Amino acid sequence: MATTKWAVDPTHSEIGFKVKHMMFTNVSGKFQQFEAAIETEGDNFENAKISFSGAIDSVTTGNADRDTHLLSPDFFDAAQYPTITFTGDTFKKISEGDYELTGTLGLHGAEKPVTLAVEFGGLAKDPWGNTKAGFTITGKINRKDWGLNWNAALETGGVLVSEEVRLNIELQFVKQ
Repeated sequence: MATTKWAVDPTHSEIGFKVKHMMFTNVSGKFQQFEAAIETEGDNFENAKISFSGAIDSVTTGNADRDTHLLSPDFFDAAQYPTITFTGDTFKKISEGDYELTGTLGLHGAEKPVTLAVEFGGLAKDPWGNTKAGFTITGKINRKDWGLNWNAALETGGVLVSEEVRLNIELQFVKQ
C-alpha cells in the first residue's frame, strides 16, 4: 500500500495548554507558529508516523508581561531552546475513534516520553475537494520533567504555578 502524506492546516488547528494559577484558576496559552505532518498507509492512521515542531517564541497567553516571563530563563528560555518538538512512536487504536499516541516530547533541552489520548474526528472532503482529517489530542505532563522549575510560594500555602500542564490540541490535516 502506498504511503500517504498529511500536512497540518494551521488555520484550523490549535496547540493549546492550561496551567493552574494560584491553585484555583486555569491560565490558557497556545503556540501560534507550528508545523506537523503525518505519514500513513493509505487512509489508516494506525501506526502512523507523526512529527511536530513549534516555535517557543510564538507562545501567547493573552498577557504580554506573562508571555515575556514564559520566554525568559525562568520558564522556556526561548533564546537557548527555541523549539518544542514531538515525534510519535506509536499510534494505536483503543476503540472506534479513540487512539493512544506515544512519543517523545522535546522541550527545554530535554526529551521525555509522553502518552496522549487522541480522538479521531474522521475524514471529510472540504468544498474545494481536499481530504481532511481531524484530531483532538489531550494529555497531562509535569513541566518539572523538562526542567521548567520556576515557582513562588503562596502565603496561604501551595504554589503560584501548578507543575501539571494540561494539553489541549486540535489538529486538522490535509491529504497531500
